[in-house]
Amino acid sequence: MKIYFIGIGGIGTSALAQYYLSKDHEVSGSDLVSSEITDFLRKKGAKLLLGKHLAQNLPEDTNMVIYSPAIQKDNPELKQALRFQVSGYKLQVLSYPQALGELTKKYFTIAVSGTHGKSTTTAMLSLILEKAGLDPTVIVGTRLKEFGGSNFRAGGSQYLIIEADEWQASFLNYYPQIIVLTNIEAEHLDFYKNLRDILKTYLRYISNLQKEGTLVLNRDDENILKLKKELSNVKIQEFSIKQKEAEKLKDCLTIPGEHNIYNALAALWAARILNVSDEISFEALAQYKGSWRRFEIKKGKIDDKRFTLIDDYAHHPTEIKATLKAAREKFPHNEIWSIFQPHQYQRTYYLFDDFVKEFSKAPVDRIIITDIYDVAGREKSEIKKKVSSKKLAEKIEKESVIYLAKDKIEDYLKDNLKGGEVVIIMGAGNIYKLAKKFSTLRV
Repeated sequence: MKIYFIGIGGIGTSALAQYYLSKDHEVSGSDLVSSEITDFLRKKGAKLLLGKHLAQNLPEDTNMVIYSPAIQKDNPELKQALRFQVSGYKLQVLSYPQALGELTKKYFTIAVSGTHGKSTTTAMLSLILEKAGLDPTVIVGTRLKEFGGSNFRAGGSQYLIIEADEWQASFLNYYPQIIVLTNIEAEHLDFYKNLRDILKTYLRYISNLQKEGTLVLNRDDENILKLKKELSNVKIQEFSIKQKEAEKLKDCLTIPGEHNIYNALAALWAARILNVSDEISFEALAQYKGSWRRFEIKKGKIDDKRFTLIDDYAHHPTEIKATLKAAREKFPHNEIWSIFQPHQYQRTYYLFDDFVKEFSKAPVDRIIITDIYDVAGREKSEIKKKVSSKKLAEKIEKESVIYLAKDKIEDYLKDNLKGGEVVIIMGAGNIYKLAKKFSTLRV
């Protein structure tokens, strides 16, 4: 089968592309820019077109077109695919969530969901099942060293582990046997009306559980407890930081932070449903070294100044709180700097007060806030006029907080770092390139 991906460089679409490559299908696709992910896909055998999306990019003999949820309806390649359909071509046109949803019907699917911790929990559970010999297929929203730097693992069993995203209600397309629910907060308010709307959507998602399916939930999360009250005829397994297993995990995990104990508890309980022994689970969790851009610790250097560099994906106020708290716990005596790139104008606008609150009480010594990462196709011009990183920095009203344009950060660090600091670079946009640059500088 010939499959074409529009937006193939996305973290989800790229994993699905690897799935089809592993099944010996012919995979091609397009994206606006090259990246480490597109380079990786090329090496795997995908044929890629990078640059402007054009109708003529789409091969006429394509059997299936899969497009990223970020692709707009007026995209020339998507419009061409729909024209082919109308013209009588035997062509399936599916969004990434729809295509992944079809796979969930063919496998025993474990879907990891929640506002925070999805990628880490998915990674942890994947490594447990792999160690237990259950040989899962895995689609995760980050790259793992254990998967050769990939966000995909090709398995040979009936088990499929996926990261089930709530953005644009994508997870309503999935039909799992196990749902893992880490936490629920107000997020993606450019799509959802409010928290109540989010909870209603989660209820619909949980109704997709297959017969005899199980919901694994965090009973310490107040919004999940609200959800639980609305559930009936659902088999539930609950985990809590107050359980004895939490202390054991605290001792065995190599990655810091209470939030990672929660992630590990979620993975442990899901593994128990599949009759994996705790001995295997704890062994796998103890060996887990973390994921790409999830509190990823590196050596940093600028000029002759050496420091500890932490590269982290945190872009929601709660994630920022967890990351900075974990950093202070791990490095209690170091001076800690935080460099943050807000992700998307809408998120920054709707959660502005929460960002101010968390940065105001952050246990770090200096905070640099750089320009908001503009997410193509998802920004509203009226909101872009209302919010900025400069306004955010000013509102925090803390002498240790400043706004800096991204191209000014390196010089500022050169002038102000003394050496020995911990520098945390956070955000879901392209700020990771700065971390990559600092971590690869040589004497």
